[in-house]
Parts: sequence; structure tokens; C-alpha cells
Amino acid sequence: MRRKLFLISGNICGDRIRLGRTLQKPPITQDELAQRIQFMGYENMTKRIISQIERNQRHVCDAELLLFSKALNVSMEWLCGEGTDL
Repeated sequence: MRRKLFLISGNICGDRIRLGRTLQKPPITQDELAQRIQFMGYENMTKRIISQIERNQRHVCDAELLLFSKALNVSMEWLCGEGTDL
């Protein structure tokens, strides 16, 4: 029997990452977000990974959460669903 690594299935920031992309002026695509993160030095981020995160099929580590918050110019707390302030 396979053991679960996480107590929560999926992630809690996928919807907020999608919302953060659409709130950009102008809105950005998953590919554009991946490019922003790659430009920040995390070369392994791809459109496919962002799609999996937004569809709640992949977990996000803390370092990735920090990169998403910087790339989208929002707080890590906001990405985790805390509060309404970006």
C-alpha cells in the first residue's frame, strides 16, 4: 500500500496563481509567468508545471511559492488564500 506524503491533496495556491495572472496589467499567460520565473533564475519552471499547479495536480514547495509571489507581485500569504490584500 502506498503511503501518502502529504495530508492535503493538491495545493492551496493554484487558484490564486491563476487569479494573480489574470490580475496583471495586461493579464499574462502561463507561459509568460514561467518565463518570468525562469528569468529570476529558476530555469526548471515550465508552462506545464504551472498548469499542473493551477489544476491542483502538483504541490508547490516554499521556494517556488516565493518565486510565484515575486513574479506576480503579490504576497505569499495572499497566494495561500489569506486575506484579500495582494
